[in-house]
Amino acid sequence: MDAADLKSCSDIFQRTIEEYGLAGGWHWSFTSGEQRWSSGFFRLLGLKPHLSVASYDLFHDLVHPEDRARLASPSEILQGRVAPSAVVRVIRPSGEMCTLSVVSELRVSPDGRPLSIGGVALDVTDHERLKQMQAADRRRRQALYRATYSTTYFLGPDLVHHFPIEVAEAHGVSLEEIQVDPFLMLVPEEREAYRNRGWEMHDRHMRFQGTPFERLATGEVWRFRLVGVPVWSEAGEYRGWTGMKYPIHDSGAPVRDTDSRDDPGLRRALEQAVRGHHLRAARGLLDWSMATLAEAGGLSLSTVRRLEENAEAQGARSRHKAVIALRQAGIRFIAMDDGTLAVAKF
Repeated sequence: MDAADLKSCSDIFQRTIEEYGLAGGWHWSFTSGEQRWSSGFFRLLGLKPHLSVASYDLFHDLVHPEDRARLASPSEILQGRVAPSAVVRVIRPSGEMCTLSVVSELRVSPDGRPLSIGGVALDVTDHERLKQMQAADRRRRQALYRATYSTTYFLGPDLVHHFPIEVAEAHGVSLEEIQVDPFLMLVPEEREAYRNRGWEMHDRHMRFQGTPFERLATGEVWRFRLVGVPVWSEAGEYRGWTGMKYPIHDSGAPVRDTDSRDDPGLRRALEQAVRGHHLRAARGLLDWSMATLAEAGGLSLSTVRRLEENAEAQGARSRHKAVIALRQAGIRFIAMDDGTLAVAKF
């Protein structure tokens, strides 16, 4: 396993290994000069967030002198020269040495000018410990689907659906088949219509939702809720789809309670679907001005204005801050089966 594999891992697994100090992320904006490190990245380097300032120069300096050529130097990055992936040794201030797998991604303007860079790092010093954590995550996902038939999935730019093997086993199809065509789990009479609509929404980068019937390997037929949501980077670049599936009663209520519907990655992707008219409707229900929303979300008035004019990137952090502030005030953004997003006050 290396840092590139983190994209296909569950959010729970990513949070777990970061909490254990085995992974972390970093970002450097060239336009503002701002640099950010996750708490996990500080831990990877053996640094304390309250005593150190995030700086690519500092990261580069901590890399073993024999390995520094594998990573781009600060000056090379500013010129747009970046090593997409590298494995380097890091010497922590304590003198302890660890080995990191680093993946870096450069964002450039249409004319090729470097705008920002970000990356993730994974501690691969102890492969056995990582294998044990991966195995524990697989067992968690296996138990979840066996008990609830509920799961999350990810669809990357390679158009491969990442499901736990238990999904295939429960439906009596091969994992290879549903990685390419998950609609094979649906009953034949509904399969083609949902397949066409699902791929149409995917190609248009729009949210997909439906409640088809699926046949299990036992012969039972259950109604499921399927959700697919496009995922965007903070800069507004399309990353793929994330989604979930879980069984429901004919009334639409979930058959069983499950934590898969509270997946952080999926929730964040759903929040990215909130547009300017949704924010205006939410403010109207609360009788809030734009200034009130700005204060509640820790945003500037101009940022709120850009959000409501849809001038901010789809994955901008400011959008999530606004949504969180509205949610705390009693607003709910509800995904409807017809693909629309309803706004309600509770």
